[in-house]
Amino acid sequence: MKQASTTKKRSPRVIVFSTPSCHHCRSAKKYLKKKGVRFTEVDISRDARAAKDMVRISGQQGVPVITVGGRPIVGFDRQKLDRLLSLN
Repeated sequence: MKQASTTKKRSPRVIVFSTPSCHHCRSAKKYLKKKGVRFTEVDISRDARAAKDMVRISGQQGVPVITVGGRPIVGFDRQKLDRLLSLN
């Protein structure tokens, strides 16, 4: 008798590089929460090393920068987020 596969597809790791005063950052985080996406928030105004990492990853200094499985998205690009996270 064969056993049914119970492997669950793992969600990619999501990191949101943001600042407290950024409206688009707040919108992106609100959207991710609404969609039930778990993410790590990194406040680059309080973490200079993280700010340097964000620039190295994205080539940009503006926020938000959202990484999905290591792939950077510059700005709050809902369509790209939906595609990379398989959201509807």
